[in-house]
Amino acid sequence: MKNILVLIVVSTMLSCTFSNPEKKPNVVFLLIDDMGWMDIGANGSTFYETPNIDKLASEGVRFTQAYAASPICSPTRASILTGKNPARINLTQWIGGPGNPDYERNLPLEEVLFPEIMQEAGYKNIFLGKWHLNNRAGEGKFWPDKQGFDINVGGHFRGGLYIKNKYFSPWNIPNLENGPDGEYMTDRLAQEAADFIDVNADSSFLLYLSFYQVHAPFSAPEDRVEKYLKKQKQLGLTDEEKFKEGTFGDKTFTYRTKQDHPTYAAMVESMDMAVGKVLSKLKEKGIDDNTIVVFFSDNGGLNTSEGIPTSNAPLKYGKGWLYEGGIREPAIIKWPGETKPGTVSDEVITSMDFYPTILEMIGEPLRPDLHVDGKSLVPLLKGEKEKIHDAVYFHYPHRSNQKGSPSSAIREGDYKLIVFFNDNRQELYNLKDDIGETHDLSKELPEVRERLYSKLEKWWDDVDARFPKEYKKP
Repeated sequence: MKNILVLIVVSTMLSCTFSNPEKKPNVVFLLIDDMGWMDIGANGSTFYETPNIDKLASEGVRFTQAYAASPICSPTRASILTGKNPARINLTQWIGGPGNPDYERNLPLEEVLFPEIMQEAGYKNIFLGKWHLNNRAGEGKFWPDKQGFDINVGGHFRGGLYIKNKYFSPWNIPNLENGPDGEYMTDRLAQEAADFIDVNADSSFLLYLSFYQVHAPFSAPEDRVEKYLKKQKQLGLTDEEKFKEGTFGDKTFTYRTKQDHPTYAAMVESMDMAVGKVLSKLKEKGIDDNTIVVFFSDNGGLNTSEGIPTSNAPLKYGKGWLYEGGIREPAIIKWPGETKPGTVSDEVITSMDFYPTILEMIGEPLRPDLHVDGKSLVPLLKGEKEKIHDAVYFHYPHRSNQKGSPSSAIREGDYKLIVFFNDNRQELYNLKDDIGETHDLSKELPEVRERLYSKLEKWWDDVDARFPKEYKKP
């Protein structure tokens, strides 16, 4: 009888371990590189296959109007961690990119990142993958382990794996041992994440998995690529009308209109497989019901250069542009017990909002003195509020590798104004009626254009925005 009682007690203890109200919820942040709004099945892709991400969407809240702060990686990555618009900290360009105007080459250590607050609250934090928030001179000084993460796996100054073997070992980067020859980076990061969960399941942790994919260069395991080569043929996807010619000022360029790139599709699926491995490990350890999961991308899909691997249609263009294709992102938040599974929200949110949202979800006080431009999405997630932002702002005052022109933008309600600095051009769109930004209303609705420009101009002053040297404000 004594043995039976002991077994009952142990069983009860095990069943209650992860419902302990004193244990703060874990946070898994999944940040994808260069993934477009239309690159997941839940948002409408029929060529790429993302069953694990789609399942996550069915278990949480999927946002249809989630915005990256920038159409380029480093600024958005900084905005997530700081809760500040990149213009406010003058980190407006991908680190290593052209410097007109000049910009911060390292994420300043004086910025208090949300992982630092979580660390102070007793969390064990791990960063895995792409960092790209310091330059070569800042190696070691500005790495994740200096800014709120206990463990740094693979984070350093490079923004992509431009190595001989592309995504396959040996990759020879800091903080991540080479695997067996031919090991795929995305698979390895997923295994590192799963191993961390194995060891830290009884602790409260932040797992920040920042994929190098689906960024160029394009490569994936042969069997995965072969799958999509076959699918391409089965669907009858040919080269006919795959590309179109775009124009901007006196520039012409090519953009893709269909999703049918087999290698890119294999990279998307590989990333989805990695997401599935992490989510499965949470379930295996019995902590999935006490783990918040956030899924997001740092900028739009690559659509006008560097291989032109994906289409963001119906959105216009992609990475490097302030059109919707460059800044509207796939976004999902799963908060077990608090969000209604399968919810779809059309509310406008930004990458700065994750900072205060995570703080509130884990029971920490908000710090509006820090996350100046971010607003907590908790009232939205709980269905207590329908609107978070009156207006959102974007500032990318650089030429992009993707043909994009230096510009700034404001979105208020259904209207979006883009100001291009090179020729002082202004374009106005009603995104509710024209998601593809095909019909410029700037001449038809001058009062709306002038009102939004006035607000944008005031915002420039508020954040001390920098501009290209040749630009003269009217």
